[in-house]
Amino acid sequence: MTTVLLARRFLADAARTPVNLLVLVLVPVVFVVVAAPPLADAAELLGGPGGPAVQTATAGWAAGFIAAVAMYFQLRGARAADRRLVLAGLAPARLVAARTATGLALALLAAAAALLALAARTGLGDEPARVAAGTVMYAVIYLAMGAVVGALVANPVNGTVVVLFIWILDVFFGPVLGAGDRPLTRILPTHFVTLWMVDLPSGHGGRIGDLGWALAWTAAALVVAWTVITATTRTRHEPRRAPPGSVRAQAAAGIRAGLISAGRNRALWALLVAVPVVFVLLAVATTPAQFTELTVREGGTARTVRAWLPDIHGGTMAPIAIGSLAALTGLFTVLDARSADRCLALAGFHPAALLVSRLTVVALGALTATAASLAVTATVFEPRNWPRYIAASALTALTYALIGVLLGPLFGRLGGILIAFLVPFLDLGIEQSPMLRPAPPGWAHALPGYGAGRVLTDAALTPGFDETGPLLFAVTWLATLTLAAAALFHRTGGPTRRHTTGATP
Repeated sequence: MTTVLLARRFLADAARTPVNLLVLVLVPVVFVVVAAPPLADAAELLGGPGGPAVQTATAGWAAGFIAAVAMYFQLRGARAADRRLVLAGLAPARLVAARTATGLALALLAAAAALLALAARTGLGDEPARVAAGTVMYAVIYLAMGAVVGALVANPVNGTVVVLFIWILDVFFGPVLGAGDRPLTRILPTHFVTLWMVDLPSGHGGRIGDLGWALAWTAAALVVAWTVITATTRTRHEPRRAPPGSVRAQAAAGIRAGLISAGRNRALWALLVAVPVVFVLLAVATTPAQFTELTVREGGTARTVRAWLPDIHGGTMAPIAIGSLAALTGLFTVLDARSADRCLALAGFHPAALLVSRLTVVALGALTATAASLAVTATVFEPRNWPRYIAASALTALTYALIGVLLGPLFGRLGGILIAFLVPFLDLGIEQSPMLRPAPPGWAHALPGYGAGRVLTDAALTPGFDETGPLLFAVTWLATLTLAAAALFHRTGGPTRRHTTGATP
């Protein structure tokens, strides 16, 4: 009875933020509707089955990512309250059961939205029960993964990057986006779930078969998650966080303080370096050795060129990682500093100095991911013009870092993360990808990644420069986002109305 009551209270608490519930539904719907066809094309290009198999799997991919992120923030946001409940005498097992039930309810909401979108777009095939069960197994496995990361990784940006890293490895190197018979991919968490869900027998499931292994992964994920959460729900004290003239002097002091604070988070810097490295190297290693055709401009004339697919995949995978990491860096840097910024503003710190210091720290984090990506890209790909290629990558990083800065105050942590995952994936990974189509569709020209993406492709494949228009468009996006960030920062980070006596802070 206690477990049921707690789960109801936890769900009621989650429902107090309607935007989060809305995003939990909208993100999987948009992902399934928009991403399914391009991913099916990419699968055929990379040697996978493509077609309906990929479109069916998108429901599981969407439900899994949503479930992991929702469970992570449910645990991290209530860590102190949960420990007080345990101190008050609540059995840890009951608390873990209530949290798990709450996360499962949110995961099922996302899974239902993804399945409805899939049914509306392509239908659920000849075996709808198999598709539905596979989507739920995806959600449960990633629910457990989000719980484990939430129990072990305290910093939200680190935890989110870890979840995103595992998810991208699982999706892009899984059996339907690549060859299903690679031995290394069998350790991925949803390898057998995907094969069973899309009815693609692996041939290496042994006696228990693909369904048996899928159920075993699901059960093992729940057991590991339960064990880790129970073991880490202890009553130790949370670590205390240290509190973080002229405008130029204040800005310099703010930048130093921001860098010192960011420097303490060594795991973040390691992730900013490691994630792009792994993406680029695995992209090259798993791409079929064949040519593809791309549309570029040379001497003012559009022409089609043949390019070696592994090179293009390696050269274009870096911007996807850069954009995603930059957006998360911008989002968390601003959110984590909001309380401190308001205190500093009330103490006389100039708003312009605060803005410059925060944006500088965001830019340095984004450029760190850029530098790591370019360093490893240089080992597998040689663009025709390195300076422009570097500039285009940096432009992508700064653009998406500012998008992250805007998403945080507007949508909060959970909603901001889900949108920060969706936008660069659809923009850089699908619509601007030269692997999926010779040139971006007309409507994609309005997206933030279009200008920098065309400059990057031009620098990668041609010695001359013929993308002045897209470059100006990218600079316009950057300037507009900077002004929007300044305006939003002024509204949310500056001095606020002082609390009156007796008011609830």
